[in-house]
Amino acid sequence: MSQNQIALIALISPLLFIATAIVSWFQSGSRPTLLKQMSLIVGLLGIGTAVISGYFVFQHGLIQSSLIGLNNFGLSIRLDAISVTMLTMIALLTFIVLKFSNNYMDGDERQGSFMGRLAATIASVQLLVISGNLGLLFIAWVFTSISLHRLLLFYPERPGAIIAARKKFILARVGDASLLVAITLLYNLFGSGNLEAIFNGIRTGMAPANMLTVEFAALFLALAAMFKSAKFPTHGWLIEVMETPTPVSALLHAGLLNAGPYLIIRMAFVMDASFYAPLLLIAVGGFTALFASVVFLTQSSIKTALGYSSVAHMGFSLMVCGLGVYTAAMLHLVAHSFYKAHAFLSTGSVIDVIRASKIEKAQRLGSPLRIAAGIILALLVYGGFAYLWGITEFGLLAIGTVIILGISRLFTTAIDSNGSFALFLRAVFFAVIVAAAFFSLESGMHYLLGIQVPELSNPTFATLALTICILALFTIAIFVQIISPTLTASPKFNALAIHLRNGLYMNAIFDKLVGTYSFKAKSHVPKAQEQPEELESEIELVPVRK
Repeated sequence: MSQNQIALIALISPLLFIATAIVSWFQSGSRPTLLKQMSLIVGLLGIGTAVISGYFVFQHGLIQSSLIGLNNFGLSIRLDAISVTMLTMIALLTFIVLKFSNNYMDGDERQGSFMGRLAATIASVQLLVISGNLGLLFIAWVFTSISLHRLLLFYPERPGAIIAARKKFILARVGDASLLVAITLLYNLFGSGNLEAIFNGIRTGMAPANMLTVEFAALFLALAAMFKSAKFPTHGWLIEVMETPTPVSALLHAGLLNAGPYLIIRMAFVMDASFYAPLLLIAVGGFTALFASVVFLTQSSIKTALGYSSVAHMGFSLMVCGLGVYTAAMLHLVAHSFYKAHAFLSTGSVIDVIRASKIEKAQRLGSPLRIAAGIILALLVYGGFAYLWGITEFGLLAIGTVIILGISRLFTTAIDSNGSFALFLRAVFFAVIVAAAFFSLESGMHYLLGIQVPELSNPTFATLALTICILALFTIAIFVQIISPTLTASPKFNALAIHLRNGLYMNAIFDKLVGTYSFKAKSHVPKAQEQPEELESEIELVPVRK
């Protein structure tokens, strides 16, 4: 088969989802039987399309279709290890979300309309990951935002949905503009929108005079990714999208948020040729991950906690991209997507809540000696695996430090408690599993992606210094969490927890900056016989509609 024919096979799934969205125009009401059956069939065909595409990529490597456009700019399909990995993940998650939606939305008076909007969103995401030209990449990028906006406003009578959608719309347009600037710079420099032509141009070396253009293009790519993936301090909209149906939350957190890290991984050769863009990703991504992780621990609402969890994971993904470990970033992206889809789709499980309520937590002792022993054990486990795998690259070691921090939290909880020896053995077992899984899966992803991402390079002094600062902040946060049982009686500690529970009010500050709310004063003159000399003033909070 020719490359064009193989590319047409990859187009089957997004085209069928577009057809499903068109059918929803004629079955927009409740109980759209044909549409429900069609969506499940198309979902299964999407999985088949991803598997077939993966087979051809395994056989032939990079596959590119012919261009539909002018002057090397327009529409074309690219199938490689990155796009096939993303396409397979999207196909599996899509089928699960569609199957869940058929039951979840059953009886809703606009179920057909919801299924159509969902199908249009899925088609946009699929086209994004198989784009082979900057033209199709930009079109799909914009349409993912537009289709998501329609899902966020599925219940337009809910003020919370209006507020979240409005903030997301503003940030998405800034992200679109950033991507457009980056695309313009790259096209003018290389004279082509073909991704492979751009990557080859960077791999073969460029004149020093052109490096400044690449630097600016990489910076705008980083900005586009950050605005797409809810980075600090513009993360508030993601916490407020809980007014939407659960399938939308699952699709958003497990799929659409990944567009930012995916863009960086897709354009990895451009980012690798930059000096400042990776530093920006490390700084903003690392701080976002730290901030959201700490705030996550203080939340009482499970969906709000999951929202902050997604913010933290997206920040961590971009930080890993900034370190140049794109294989680990892809591994984290895929793992987080499946985890978060399951988490949102199972939030209503009463059985899990009942089971969790029967678990008795071990009481912490707060012993400095036991805490130190837990940290040392974590270092030994990580050091042993790093030695066995022969890890010497700074980027991987830095990511492994985060693994150390997580494992040390696990060990100290088991050792510094009144739990049994069985609890300690369980902690050792899970620590070994986590370390082995990370190193082995990262090695597997490195083999899978192959030459589609650049090899790890030696870090600059600025990268070393910035990464060490970020890791130091992570270490302080984990240490405070470890000794938190001894701080619960402190009024200052409890006051800080309250501020953290409110996200340090960053969302309120952002609301004020973008004019999310307006205040409308109403004066009511009471009846003379009730309060002749008093006036009541009422302040009503009204979301701005535009």
